[in-house]
Amino acid sequence: MGTEEGYLLDNARTEAGIRFRALGELFDPGTFRRIEALGTGPDLRVWEVGAGGPTVPEWLATRFGDVLATDLDTSWFAAAPGVRALRHDVAEPPPEVGFDLIHARLVLLHVPDRERALRHLVDALNPGGWLFLEEADPAAQPLICLDEYGPEQERANRLRRGFRELLAARGADLAYGRKLPRLLREVGLTEVGAEGYFPITSPACVALEAATVRQIRDQLVDNGLATADEVGQYLGDIEAGRLDLATSPMISAWGRKSGIPGGRP
Repeated sequence: MGTEEGYLLDNARTEAGIRFRALGELFDPGTFRRIEALGTGPDLRVWEVGAGGPTVPEWLATRFGDVLATDLDTSWFAAAPGVRALRHDVAEPPPEVGFDLIHARLVLLHVPDRERALRHLVDALNPGGWLFLEEADPAAQPLICLDEYGPEQERANRLRRGFRELLAARGADLAYGRKLPRLLREVGLTEVGAEGYFPITSPACVALEAATVRQIRDQLVDNGLATADEVGQYLGDIEAGRLDLATSPMISAWGRKSGIPGGRP
C-alpha cells in the first residue's frame, strides 16, 4: 500500500460516537486524575486540542470555566456548556495563544507534520503553563488478544496487524507515545513526567473494537488485509464475548513551559 490521505477513523461516521464513549470510559479517569495532579487552579485558560467527543471538554469546563475545544469536526461537542467550539487543524498556527493548560489525546500521532504541530502547542502556552499529551503506542504492544491460545485469537491479532498497516499508510507514527517525554524536553519544557496504561479486558474494550472494525471493514477488504468473511467472523467473536480484548498502551506525558506565570518566559 502507498501512503493514503485522510484520517482513517472519520469522525463523520456513526461509529465515531460509539468510539468516543468507549474511549472516554477507558481513558477519561486517568486523564482527569493527571490534570488534577498537575496542581492547576480554577479560572485558567484551557485549550482542548482534537477534542473528538464531548466528555473531556465538558469536564474541563466544569473544572476551569471557559474552555476552547478544537477539532476538524466539532459536531460531537459543539453544544457542550462552557465550551467554545472551533474548527481548527493542529498543524496550522494556533487560533489563540496565552493558555495555562493545553491537552491533546490521540491527536499528534495522526498528524503528518507532528513536529510543527508540537511547536504550535508550545508557542500557545503561557510561561508556567502545562502541556499534557496522551498518545497510543501500538508498536509497544501490538496485540488485541494478549493470550493467543486459539484460532479466534489468532484471527483477531491478524486483523489488528491489518489495522496498524492502514494507520501507517496514512502517516501515523505507531511508536509516537514512547517518544513524548523526549520530545517535550527537546522543545524546552521542564518538569517532564510520563506514565503508561492499557486495559486488558472490559465492556468498553469490546465496544471500541467492534465499532473500529465496522468502521474500517471496507479498507481491510479493499487492501487485501482480510476477507469479508474473516471480518464477519471476527465481529461475531467480539459480539459473542469469546475474546479478551486489550488496547494499545496509552502514554501520558506532561511538561511545563519555563518562566513565571503572568511573567516573561
